Amino acid sequence: MSIIAASRNDNHGGDLTNRMDLFLRGLYYQLEKYQISAEILIVEWNPPVDRPSLAEILPKPTGVHTVLRIITVPKEIHDQYRTAEMLPLFQMIAKNVGIRKAVGEFVLCTNVDLLFSDKLMHFLSKKQLKKGVYYRCNRCDIPKDINYPLEIPELLSYAKKNILQRLGKNRFFANFNGESKLWYLNIFTLAFVVGIAWLKRLVEDKNMTAINSADTWACGDFTLMHKEDWHAIKGYFELDAYSIHIDSMSLFAALAIGVRQRILPADHCTYHVSHESGWEMQDPMKKIFFDLKMPMLDWNTAHDSCKYMYLNKVVLPINDENWGLLKKELKEQEYSNE
Repeated sequence: MSIIAASRNDNHGGDLTNRMDLFLRGLYYQLEKYQISAEILIVEWNPPVDRPSLAEILPKPTGVHTVLRIITVPKEIHDQYRTAEMLPLFQMIAKNVGIRKAVGEFVLCTNVDLLFSDKLMHFLSKKQLKKGVYYRCNRCDIPKDINYPLEIPELLSYAKKNILQRLGKNRFFANFNGESKLWYLNIFTLAFVVGIAWLKRLVEDKNMTAINSADTWACGDFTLMHKEDWHAIKGYFELDAYSIHIDSMSLFAALAIGVRQRILPADHCTYHVSHESGWEMQDPMKKIFFDLKMPMLDWNTAHDSCKYMYLNKVVLPINDENWGLLKKELKEQEYSNE
């Protein structure tokens, strides 16, 4: 497996060094615990000249099952993009670099401020992943003031008990966007909501059911599929824009070419450490001014594009054959415990 994330040492969102450290320590611990052989690719985009590189500050692998690769996209390449002065990091283009460089059979694109639940890692360890399927899981936001020095088992226990909100769909009624609290109240409320979703499927067009069932909520935090499926859609769309909604479009590109969706159970989740620039947790005033200053896709435009791809079974021709900076020579550093 190849696990891909993008970052830079700019303290984005506050406390970024601790969040990246937590992300890697968690992976090192769990990959070893569940004996999952994996490479972690961190794509360092446009590293700040006045700060240490990620290679200098990130923890290195401690077990025998993990290799850490750090690939650097320099400022000279970043500055070639139209909105380079407004956006210091093009997250999805950076992840495409990782997809292009990945050697694992299956590729997980994720972010550097997450812990993975033990149930999720146990599922991955069973080696039951299939080509032609993309895997999604819920993201559970947890408080930003966590006790970082704690060991990973204690942090996972804390995260499980301190969920602020849950983003993502329920596999039993993905076509129904009801309040997530109804999912887990008890078996009766679950049956009630499943019934509503079933009735909704009966009265609406099958294509609309499929479109409404696509789990685009926080999908940039966890989208896993076979490397050949990623290459078939040419990765994420490479737009000179803030990353929001671009991850959703990749899911519909996959659906358009026949890749099926599988939503994992609720306890197979990720835990996301909240931070001050996280879009979902911002108050309405901050969201308004954030949206105004950012070059970003409007959701209505993105959603119309998603529907177009699915209904016409095409991938929008935004990326060319050199997606993921294929022809660029990039610095790479590799670390292992061998």
